[in-house]
Amino acid sequence: MTKTILLLAGDGIGPEVTAQSRRVIEHLNHDHGSDVAIDNALFGGAAIDAAGVPIEDATVARALASDAVLLGAVGGPQWAEAAYNVRPEAGLLRLRTAMNVFANLRPALCFEALADESTLKREYIDGLDIMFVRELVGGVYFNTPRGIEDMGSGKRRGINTQNYTSDEIIRVARVGFELARKRSGRLCSVEKSNVMESGLLWREEVTALGASDYSDVELSHMYADNCAMQLVRAPKQFDVILTDNLFGDLLSDAAAMLTGSLGMLPSAALGDAGAPGLYEPIHGSAPDIAGKDIANPCASILSLAMALRSSLGRPDLAETVEHAVARTLADGYRTADLAGGSHLVGTSAMGDAILARL
Repeated sequence: MTKTILLLAGDGIGPEVTAQSRRVIEHLNHDHGSDVAIDNALFGGAAIDAAGVPIEDATVARALASDAVLLGAVGGPQWAEAAYNVRPEAGLLRLRTAMNVFANLRPALCFEALADESTLKREYIDGLDIMFVRELVGGVYFNTPRGIEDMGSGKRRGINTQNYTSDEIIRVARVGFELARKRSGRLCSVEKSNVMESGLLWREEVTALGASDYSDVELSHMYADNCAMQLVRAPKQFDVILTDNLFGDLLSDAAAMLTGSLGMLPSAALGDAGAPGLYEPIHGSAPDIAGKDIANPCASILSLAMALRSSLGRPDLAETVEHAVARTLADGYRTADLAGGSHLVGTSAMGDAILARL
């Protein structure tokens, strides 16, 4: 049965790295028996320039009708002064909400070939394999009231609201517990229950769910600031980390750098069973290097692998793609963001090398 993936390349380096993922899809269709139809649409700043909005209603509809959506990146300095509701990032938030992809899976995996390229010593990150489960459609990025208000006398106040309901916490916690059950059986839930009521509710609900439905999973709790410290001190103590939208954003980016580069880390955003998933590299649009053919496409290609596994019904090809990336790195191919190696290559040439190993 044909599956459909919607490519939203976006801005900056997004089109460059997404183009390499498109090449992988086409190669898999031609040589590996997959049947994935490719759709495309403008997104982010590119959509603002063309249509005046960061994502059109028709694009949202196409996303909901697809089996998976693969993003590139959004944003850039030319749109930085626009109101928040019409910036490129607003399109991303709207798409996440429309697709109801409440569970963001962000793996921090250290490839063997990059174990000496991390800013930490090899013994701390060799074999690192952490899975972050980040709540993605609630919390401070979405809640109201929000805005900037005039207080008079030349003073202003910026407002953002953090809250979570029991239902929002429980549904993403289930994803974390289920993943932990399939891995090492350990889940660390991260919040700030010592100073935030939303964090206290988070801890209470996760604890209750663990006791009632997942007694076979070892549950621990950690404050977010301590978790940040522990990721640098002893990252291999973690397996699955469950956390909210804000802390998940910060902590997963920090963990990504342990692996050598943000350019290596993919992500998946999942909702209800059977609904399309949203996949994207966790790096930004990097406008300073856009158009120079030097960006690392591995995170985009590995995001495609996650889509093959979770939304496109081809976990076998997901493993094939991941092995091809690992072999390319082992053979010494590196883009500019990665140290070491014997072959310094650009975006397209890294794509060539990965395709050759497919």
